[in-house]
Amino acid sequence: MSKLEDFLSQNDEMEIVEAIRIAEGKTSGEIRVHIESSNQGNIEQHVLEVFHLLKMDNTKLLNGVLIYVAVKDKSFAIYGDKGINDVVSNDFWDVTKDVMLSYFKDGKFKQGLIEGILKTGEQLETYFPCLHDDIDELSNEISKS
Repeated sequence: MSKLEDFLSQNDEMEIVEAIRIAEGKTSGEIRVHIESSNQGNIEQHVLEVFHLLKMDNTKLLNGVLIYVAVKDKSFAIYGDKGINDVVSNDFWDVTKDVMLSYFKDGKFKQGLIEGILKTGEQLETYFPCLHDDIDELSNEISKS
């Protein structure tokens, strides 16, 4: 699968957005998914650029999480903002990445993203529980470029 437009169906995207809504119901953290054809370079640097472009660093508690997928490159990354990185261990995202990768290897991209999103919500709940006055600070829609 190398075409961005063939990666997820419209129904797949709706299910992923619903998973974001469910995951964010457990945490004050904000989760976004961004999909591109290719990152054309250093994925870590590019994910950071996308994170800032999507203004994910503007959350009150600095607890935004970007799940990034480069379809053609067959690569993905998870990036958590400073508020998260200040309180978690360096391998915090490894379990989530492993879950996603197990689905991705079988071509189950939608399910891999959904499971990764739900796992992210569970992990963030420990450090950033949902507050009674929590507002959704970022769009739950999948961004693409």
